[in-house]
Amino acid sequence: MVRFRVDLRSDTVTEPSPAMRAAMAAAEVGDAWYGDDPTVNRLQERAAELTGAEAALFVATGTMANQIGIRLHATGAGHLIACEERAHLATTELMTAAAIAGLSYRTGTDAPHGGMTAGLARRLLEPDDYFDVEMVDLLGAENTMGGHGGTILAADEFRKVRAVADEAGVPIHLDGARLWNAVAATGEPVTAWTAHADTFMFCLSKGLGAPVGSVLCGNAEAMREARRIWILYGGAWRQAGIVAAAGLVALEEGRGRLVEDHERARRLAAGIEEISAGAVNPDQVATNMVFVDTEAVGLPAATLLDRLAGLGVGAVPIGPTAIRMVTHVGVDDHGIAHAIDAWRSVTDDTAKER
Repeated sequence: MVRFRVDLRSDTVTEPSPAMRAAMAAAEVGDAWYGDDPTVNRLQERAAELTGAEAALFVATGTMANQIGIRLHATGAGHLIACEERAHLATTELMTAAAIAGLSYRTGTDAPHGGMTAGLARRLLEPDDYFDVEMVDLLGAENTMGGHGGTILAADEFRKVRAVADEAGVPIHLDGARLWNAVAATGEPVTAWTAHADTFMFCLSKGLGAPVGSVLCGNAEAMREARRIWILYGGAWRQAGIVAAAGLVALEEGRGRLVEDHERARRLAAGIEEISAGAVNPDQVATNMVFVDTEAVGLPAATLLDRLAGLGVGAVPIGPTAIRMVTHVGVDDHGIAHAIDAWRSVTDDTAKER
C-alpha cells in the first residue's frame, strides 16, 4: 500500500482522530434501516439544525447523497440536469446518474468566473421551444467548486441563481461536499447557501475529517422520499452509529479548524510559486486546494507526480500538465515545509537534466 510522508492527494485521506476513535468505540447503536440507531439520529438532527433544514439523511458517500438528491427532483429517464461543465455532478458522477436513473446533463460555462452563475443558469434553463424534446428537471450547483480549484460560489451570486431557477420553475440541488470550507473562508453563515437550495449535501469525510459519510438535507417530505430511494439504492446500513459517532465529532470540532487548511494551502502555493514562477497563482487559492501547472517545471504531470512520490509527497493529476494538492487535518506545518522542499528538489534535478 502506498504511504506518503505528506499525502496531498485529497482531503478524503485523513485518519480518524483519537476523539473520533473513542466516540466510535463508545457509540450507542441500533438499526439504521429501521430508523432506531440513536447516534445516527442525533447526527441527522444536528446536521439539520446547523444548516437550517427540516430533516437530514446520513449516507455512506458524497456521490450517494448527490444521486439521491438529484433523483428526488429529476425522476424521468432521458431528462436533464443543468450544471456548470466542471461540476462534480457532470464529470465524476456523469455515468453514475446515467446508470442509476437514466439522467443526463446540459452543461456550459461562464468563463472566466467558473462555477454556476445567474447568467449561466439562465442560458441552461432556456426552454427548448423549437424541438420540444429536452426536459431540464433540476439545476445543480456546487460549493466549493472542486473543478475550479476549490473556489467559492459567492452567496450573493447563489441568491441570483435561485431567482433564475424560480423564474424557470426548476428546483436546485447544491453539491456542498466542501460547503463548510466556504463558510470558514468567507465568515458567512451556512444558511447563506442552504436557504436557497431545495436539497443540499455536505461531506463529513473531507475537510471535517471523519472516516466515512455524507449528509443529505432538505424538507421533511423530501427526506422521507430520500430515505425510500436510499433503501432502493442499497444504501441502508445497520449499526451505523459507530461511524455516525465520528461524524458528530467531525461536525462539532472540524468546522472551526478549516481555516488552518486554507492558510497552509496558501503557504504551499506561495512556496511553489517562489521556486517555479508561473506554476501557481497564490491569489487564486481560496480554500484548501492548490492547482499547479507542471509546464513551469518542464515536466508532464505524470512524471512530476512520480518524482514527488519518490520524495514522499502525494498529489493527483488533473490534466496532462496540471496537478492538484489538497491540504487537510492530516497535513501540518512540517508537512507543508516538506512538500515545498520536495518541489524544490524535483525542479533542481530537472534543471540539471536539461
